[in-house]
Amino acid sequence: MSRSPSRSLPGRRAKTAVLAAALLAFTGAGAAVPAAAQTARPATGPGYLDARRPVRDRVEDLLSRMTLDEKIGQMTQAERGSVTPDDVTRHRIGSVLSGGGSTPTPNTAEAWADMYDGFQRAALATPRRIPMIYGVDAVHGHNNLVGATIFPHNIGLGATRDPDLVRDVGRATAEEVAATGVDWTFAPCLCVARDDRWGRTYESFGEVPELPAAMSVIVDGFQGRRLDGPASILATAKHYVGDGGTAGGDDQGDTRISEAELRRIHLPPFRAAVRRGVGSVMISFSSWNGVKLHGHRYLVTDVLKKELGFDGFVVSDWNGIDQIDGQPGFTPQEVATAINAGIDMVMVPQDWRRFIDTLRGEVQAGHVSMARIDDANRRILTKKFELGLFERPFTDRRLLRTVGSDRHRALARRAVAESQVLLKNDGGVLPLARNNNKIFVAGRAADDIGIQSGGWTITWQGSPGNITPGTTILQGIRQTAGPSTTVDYSRDGSGIDGSYRAAVAVVGELPYAEGEGDRPDGMGLDAGDLATIERLRASGVPVIVVLVSGRPLDVAAQLPGWNALVASWLPGTEGRGVADVLFGVTRPTGKLPMTWMRSVDQQPINRGDGKKPLFPYGYGLTYRR
Repeated sequence: MSRSPSRSLPGRRAKTAVLAAALLAFTGAGAAVPAAAQTARPATGPGYLDARRPVRDRVEDLLSRMTLDEKIGQMTQAERGSVTPDDVTRHRIGSVLSGGGSTPTPNTAEAWADMYDGFQRAALATPRRIPMIYGVDAVHGHNNLVGATIFPHNIGLGATRDPDLVRDVGRATAEEVAATGVDWTFAPCLCVARDDRWGRTYESFGEVPELPAAMSVIVDGFQGRRLDGPASILATAKHYVGDGGTAGGDDQGDTRISEAELRRIHLPPFRAAVRRGVGSVMISFSSWNGVKLHGHRYLVTDVLKKELGFDGFVVSDWNGIDQIDGQPGFTPQEVATAINAGIDMVMVPQDWRRFIDTLRGEVQAGHVSMARIDDANRRILTKKFELGLFERPFTDRRLLRTVGSDRHRALARRAVAESQVLLKNDGGVLPLARNNNKIFVAGRAADDIGIQSGGWTITWQGSPGNITPGTTILQGIRQTAGPSTTVDYSRDGSGIDGSYRAAVAVVGELPYAEGEGDRPDGMGLDAGDLATIERLRASGVPVIVVLVSGRPLDVAAQLPGWNALVASWLPGTEGRGVADVLFGVTRPTGKLPMTWMRSVDQQPINRGDGKKPLFPYGYGLTYRR
């Protein structure tokens, strides 16, 4: 059971009945709904609108009434920047998404709710009144939204070894996402990252299957006890399957391993998520032994749906069907291959009109059967009914108070503290004394919310700077230090002298996301970070290095000159959690979710492969009481 007190929150959507939805559809976006219509139910009407009937019966009744165009519309997902509410109505589009950084203006929770409700009114204006479902990459909080609580990325959550905490993170994220109307997150990433050169390493909970499998409990947080319960959103297990095992850590590359190894290493976290009732699964861009997963019928239909018993719906990744034949753009054959492989909803952000026409043509030509179309719709519609979208289609704005709330930020601060991994502590330089101390802080990551949050924060790749409210690591240090302690700061380390009792260098990687984050040619600190650390060392003051990074970095050559090393990962907006560990407010308990290499030449390096690491998987020091 979750420790979050959020169970007492009201339902995720305003209690707007189907009749009210119909009234809104015909009276326009700005029209008020009479109070009597808020709870009214039609005395007569199609059976699928009767909430008293079992979901299975409602789905079959609706399916029997739908045209081919309506069914294809349900299988289509368009990006908000390329579709209008009128398009949703006209083309019967079943889903809309926001890509990374695709937001309404202004980027506020209220504006998101207004945008969502506008698209939903458009969906309900269609003849069958089928609500749309809206998806976002809420991968460490509602990270597209300015002001949301940004939690540590998965690599940090994996370091906590605390499934209950991770469940609570999912619950808090669901509340903030639901507050903006959005009902579907493309999370969690359950990849098993086997090569740290991969730019998505930080999206993995860990390098061995049992750790992501244990952390799949975040699905319970997202989806709640019931999909139609308080602040529940649909979760997505991604990216199925093997994307963490590509040769050379190449994003969207080829995982060249036997089926036995695929099943042993990469499949278990998805099996765990299916057992938890995850509502959707996203297919990987990558290939398995040269065959793109988006066209892999054996793995999608035979293994995932039949063998594992997955009864939710399968969604493609962003333009993922375009890559099946290795050429840009999609062809009719690629569309048929993807749908026949078992993909139920296709993410076609911009080219959704051509997709609709193409799939219609493939059905009419007999290349895709109506049985396959009906199966896809049955899966999608089942989740929409289970989410309660037909009864409560609009945003529950009472949840707006949860966005960036003190309670959620306190949870994030705790998650940050639990994620810190103390790797070196010569002479017991840590914890720092809170009182009667003099500390020098340096490094470009010390006072930068954007850097400490990493990629997938406000924009797709993320960016340095004051991009969203929060507490930087420097601010956290200053807030935690006692009034008798001096804390001075210089970004590049200049100005330090021997009068300080300790120097803290907060250094590491600049933000990145998929593709841009691949580092095949080196994984060390850059020249600027190294120069900053050397300025601190030249003062003769003990140097504590705090690494802000999305993976282990190549630091073995420099480590002997550092008195302490803390792996801080990508902590998100609550930097005071880092300070809690530095000052001993919280004892470090984090354990490495990844093996730490001696040099980049060891990549890939993983537990049990016989290579001698700098720090083994599971390593982590703590303080003596």
